[in-house]
Amino acid sequence: MKKSYIVLLIVIAIAIGAVMATLSDASTYVNFTKAEQNPGKVYTVIGQLDREKPMDFDARAGVFSFYAVDKEGNSRKVLYFKPKPTDFERSEDITMKGYSTDTAFVADEILLKCPSKYNEQNKLEEGKTDGE
Repeated sequence: MKKSYIVLLIVIAIAIGAVMATLSDASTYVNFTKAEQNPGKVYTVIGQLDREKPMDFDARAGVFSFYAVDKEGNSRKVLYFKPKPTDFERSEDITMKGYSTDTAFVADEILLKCPSKYNEQNKLEEGKTDGE
C-alpha cells in the first residue's frame, strides 16, 4: 500500500473515534420523572430553584442540597457535592448534569443562567421617555 493510503486510513480512524467520543459524552435533556425511570444513568435536567423549600450546605459531608423544579413542574431534591455556586439564588435557570437515585437527583455539574446585565440595562432604558 502507498503511504498516502495508510495516512488517509489513520486520519479517517481518528475522525471516527472523535465522533464516537463526542456522541458517547453527550447527555440527554430530560425531566426528573424520566431520570428516575433510569437510576444511575447520566441525564441533563433544566429547571429552576424551588424558593419555597430549604437550601443547605453540610460542611462535614461537603454536600449542598436544594430543591429544583423542572420544566414540567416536578420538584425534586438535588444533591451537589461542591459548595453553593456564586449568585445561585439569582439564577433564572439551572442546568444540572447528573443521575437520579431513590432519594434525590445527584448533580455532578451545575450551570447557571443568571439575569443578564444587558436585560437589566434594557429594562431601565425602556422606562425612560424621550423627554428625559
